[in-house]
Amino acid sequence: MTETAARLLQLLSLLQTRREWTGPELADRLGVTVRTVRRDIERLRELEYPVHASLGSVGGYRLEAGTDLPPLLLDDEEAVAITLGLRSAAQGSVAGIEESAARALVKLQQVLPSRLRGRVDAIDSATVSMGGPAAGPRVDPETLVVLAAAARDGERIRFHYHAKDDTESKRFAEPHSLVSAGRRWYLVAWDVDRADWRTFRVDRIDTPFPTGVRCAPRELPAADAAAFVTSQLARSRPTHSVVFLVHTSAEQLAEIFRVRPDEVEPIDDRSCLIRTSADSLEWIALRIAHLGVEFEVKEPPEMKRLLHDVGAKLIRAAGEPDAASAAPLLRR
Repeated sequence: MTETAARLLQLLSLLQTRREWTGPELADRLGVTVRTVRRDIERLRELEYPVHASLGSVGGYRLEAGTDLPPLLLDDEEAVAITLGLRSAAQGSVAGIEESAARALVKLQQVLPSRLRGRVDAIDSATVSMGGPAAGPRVDPETLVVLAAAARDGERIRFHYHAKDDTESKRFAEPHSLVSAGRRWYLVAWDVDRADWRTFRVDRIDTPFPTGVRCAPRELPAADAAAFVTSQLARSRPTHSVVFLVHTSAEQLAEIFRVRPDEVEPIDDRSCLIRTSADSLEWIALRIAHLGVEFEVKEPPEMKRLLHDVGAKLIRAAGEPDAASAAPLLRR
């Protein structure tokens, strides 16, 4: 490959990774002069790559959408990532792209070098799918594209949002990141009208459209977008606090119940109090029922009623014990 051809491929690769580059930026990356960059841009245009140039002090070069899809340049890591992503998309949570993902996967696998095909097959052979349709909402692929582009380009968007209680609102936001959590997608964005960070379920976002207004990057109040979504979801869940009197020592309880030291209050060497919380009383009831020790509910009253209802349900499910099954219980 000639030096010029190699440089053109490198230039094309750079144009595909970012919305816009200035001439000096490209020249610095390629190790050439700005004049050489201009000549290379013209060569790409002759090859029918739609490279747009904007004038002025903040002008630059942008690879725009054309009438046909030009060849994409992928490095080894990108090719492996796209192949695995297409395999996942063929069974994924984005509505209507399964068949398209499967067709694209066939085309990509036909041209994968053997060294990359081996890496993909190794990962795929070590991955086990549970199979069957997974539960959860499905999102519109076009919505994902609009949101991702706005986050990449630092552009404000407007959209309609359907809340959990079915109320609808119009939102004006600065997208930061998209977070995939299983079959759910979340948009992390700065809500302009509320002047605060927000997390939006993407399947509840309707008709997003970019405004053309650019915005400066904002610092997210978390280590990353995934950590922010996790913290927001935890805050949105209701928390139930329960206090039990447990007839075992605090040391034994800490071993079998997996609680923090500050959740246990020793009374004596045969009893202690435990104060715990969770987003579900049912989950706490199941945990405490598996302790294998006697306990009493101190608060709240709702836990007493729940245990009574669960106990009655279990007794009904078990039915009347016969003599053979009841004998071991009577001898205890």
